[in-house]
Amino acid sequence: MTATQLSARALLLDMDGTLVNSDAVVERCWRRWAAAQGLDGDHVMSVVHGRQGHLSMAILLPERPVEQNLAENRAMLAAETADTEGIVPVPGAPRFMAELAGLPHALVTSADTGLARVRMAAAGLPYPELAVTAEQVGASKPDPEGFLKAAAALGVDPADCLVFEDSQAGIQAGLAAGMRVVGVGPRAAAHRPTVQVADLTSVRVTRDADGGLLVAL
Repeated sequence: MTATQLSARALLLDMDGTLVNSDAVVERCWRRWAAAQGLDGDHVMSVVHGRQGHLSMAILLPERPVEQNLAENRAMLAAETADTEGIVPVPGAPRFMAELAGLPHALVTSADTGLARVRMAAAGLPYPELAVTAEQVGASKPDPEGFLKAAAALGVDPADCLVFEDSQAGIQAGLAAGMRVVGVGPRAAAHRPTVQVADLTSVRVTRDADGGLLVAL
């Protein structure tokens, strides 16, 4: 079967669920929080992927003060940063990241810098030179701000960027930025990415004749 090929000038990469499988940690921390709030754990898990924690809390408990959500988000980030048990790379991610060395790419994640660095290290993946993390945006995914900031920092038109994402919020953010989106893993399939892959095992990235990137899926 012939692989799908997409051309791009830069790749913008989500972290959790796309490069790093951190589901075990996310499940432990958020189900514990859900139980403390008297919320259904499955419903909470359907909301939290791809968003900053305080925004997930605002969706789940809309009557609560913003200050309380921010305070609990700080506690959640500390808990998640301290817990690395079960973190592994998404299949294919180590080779994929090795192929991107020296090519234009950026990490765009709803995690803060501390959590992002811990999880990438726990998965044995290199931390990109350019990363747009929670502290650097005023609006979290599904807002496109993070992806647009990364494109601007790389000096690449949004239409020439290819996003790799797994969550509904992330896919919506990438599409809203005017970018094409490669959906990674089972969560992505329901949210209409441009194309879909099971993981990163079959993804190959090379330079094309014009100096751009050729991505085979």
